[in-house]
Amino acid sequence: MLIAATEKGICAIQFARTDGELIEGLKREFPFAMRKTDGGGLQSWVNALLRHLRGKDLNSSLPLDIRATAFQRRVWAYLQSIPFGETKSYSEVAKAIGNPRACRAVARACATNPVAVAIPCHRVVREDGSMGGYRWGVERKKTLLQMEGGAGR
Repeated sequence: MLIAATEKGICAIQFARTDGELIEGLKREFPFAMRKTDGGGLQSWVNALLRHLRGKDLNSSLPLDIRATAFQRRVWAYLQSIPFGETKSYSEVAKAIGNPRACRAVARACATNPVAVAIPCHRVVREDGSMGGYRWGVERKKTLLQMEGGAGR
């Protein structure tokens, strides 16, 4: 897992198989950014995310510095309200944000989420309960849901 931040907050939380893949992904996402290794300043945010993966509430004041359309912000805000260990379908999310026909747009918003775990797009599944897609791989999505106690609705 890689966590990247600006002076305003976390701008990326990504998963990959290797450190090299993480660095390459960061370079693709932020090609013009100056990148430097953290000297420990992000540790409190890392600790908060690790606690969250173990079932603790994520500190709502965790600063995020992400760009989004108004639609993405509505989707992502709703995803942050889905309780730990629960899932919602793409159509349930679309209905909850007041746009019941926007299932595909919800899926696209999930696919473009730059901050895994902080915005829990892994908690969105297909109507039949199957996984659907995940930016960082369906196996990782299954693992995250299992860590949260399953995909119970």
